[in-house]
Amino acid sequence: MSYLKFDKVKKVYNKKVVAVKEFNLDIEQGEFIAFLGPSGCGKTTTLRMIAGLESVTEGDIVLEGKSIIQLEPKDRNISMIFQSYAVWPHMSVYDNVAYALKLKKKSKEEIDEIVQEVAKIADISQYLDRYPSQLSGGQRQRVAVARAIAVKPKLFLMDEPLSNLDAKLRVAMRTDLKRIHQELKSTSIFVTHDQSEALSLADRIVVMNHGVIEQIGTPNEIYHESATMFIAKFIGSPPANFFEVVVKKDDQGLYLEHPSFKYYLDLKVTKTLEKEYLDQSIILSVRPEKITINKKDALFETKAAIIEPQGSHIIISADVNGDDIKIQSEILDMKVGEKINIGFGDIVQFFDKKTERRII
Repeated sequence: MSYLKFDKVKKVYNKKVVAVKEFNLDIEQGEFIAFLGPSGCGKTTTLRMIAGLESVTEGDIVLEGKSIIQLEPKDRNISMIFQSYAVWPHMSVYDNVAYALKLKKKSKEEIDEIVQEVAKIADISQYLDRYPSQLSGGQRQRVAVARAIAVKPKLFLMDEPLSNLDAKLRVAMRTDLKRIHQELKSTSIFVTHDQSEALSLADRIVVMNHGVIEQIGTPNEIYHESATMFIAKFIGSPPANFFEVVVKKDDQGLYLEHPSFKYYLDLKVTKTLEKEYLDQSIILSVRPEKITINKKDALFETKAAIIEPQGSHIIISADVNGDDIKIQSEILDMKVGEKINIGFGDIVQFFDKKTERRII
């Protein structure tokens, strides 16, 4: 039996606006799950239904074998961290962390022991006597984390907790959250629209779009085996490139025909494509880092139109039959206008043109 189960959960506002449609998911104890998707996809609404801050229109949410949808938020033993920190400005860091423990009528000695323990885990021991106004944004968010884990919740919910931090702090705090999760082995759900956060933190990612789950999988599965074109476009920076091609066959085997190139396929993928898509258009998807430059197996020639240095690599924009593609390369001395021979690396994806779902 799963630790947390969503059984056909649905959320409708005003009897007509469907925010979440038949959400089904099983989460094991100790997993770190990320809900990822664009604004308005239903990820925060789903999180708030777990916490009891939103009612469930249909379906059930079961925690440790028991339904929680009729329980008050305070009775669910769930901690939630918000993007706005939500620490009390009139209380010291110590009192912020201790507050929920006092409500549970813990003894002073037990409270002090727990506060000192979680302060060490969240790396805020040196700030316990300070007030939130004396802390940076990252430090305040650590206080919120310490307060959340102090009550030893069954579930640890985070609603875009890093979005108010600057880029450098976000990366540092991301590492801290992963370290804390590994130390506590807590069951955590993290809501974000930032793919890098989801890919780096989560054991599994739930990609949502328009209130529907598009795919559930590990970071590698989501990135390299995207279930839909939406995911291939949404995940990755830059996102995947797409080429409309026709499946053809000649004496050399099965190949994909594009106005700019012929791409012969290996035997692993030919059966499905030959059986169902011969002489039909499909979408070939190639990640920017899987496009090769000036190799022996190049497929076609183009020019570097725009070059964006990224330090360790560059992003090249190039024209292919009127379409702009992105290429990630470590050839740092590339010049605008330079001719480049393009090939495709070892991982490509194929999508049905009509359904936009992955073929293989």
